[in-house]
Amino acid sequence: MRVVLDTNVVASGFLWGGVPRQLLQAAREKRLHLFTSTTLLLELTDILGRAKFARKLAVAQLSIDRLVERYTLLAAVVHPVAIPPTILDDPDDDQVLACALAAKAEIIVSGDRHLLDLEEHQGVRIVTVAEAVALLPQK
Repeated sequence: MRVVLDTNVVASGFLWGGVPRQLLQAAREKRLHLFTSTTLLLELTDILGRAKFARKLAVAQLSIDRLVERYTLLAAVVHPVAIPPTILDDPDDDQVLACALAAKAEIIVSGDRHLLDLEEHQGVRIVTVAEAVALLPQK
């Protein structure tokens, strides 16, 4: 299964674990194939630099650069082309859609209401973390 994780899911999986971490583990086990883009990696770096993540990073003894590096070992980087504006309330979310199209992804996994409200974009399903885990092939 070809998957693009929104940056909120990646950060949650690395720092809080739980259900989002199951998706990262599934990628390690080759039960799904993750894709990202340079823009999404920059967004992940920016998000992890927020004050609310500082304590979690310190407890995990991880730098932002190390965490992003770990993610790039799990996710193939694609080079999306610009797409027409789609999510007018949050144009940054268009980067997730563009990445998924470039990756020929089957699903986008997000906790972002703007993306989830679309449900589907050009054949790519947009699902919650719980829905994605339910779609995972068994070990």
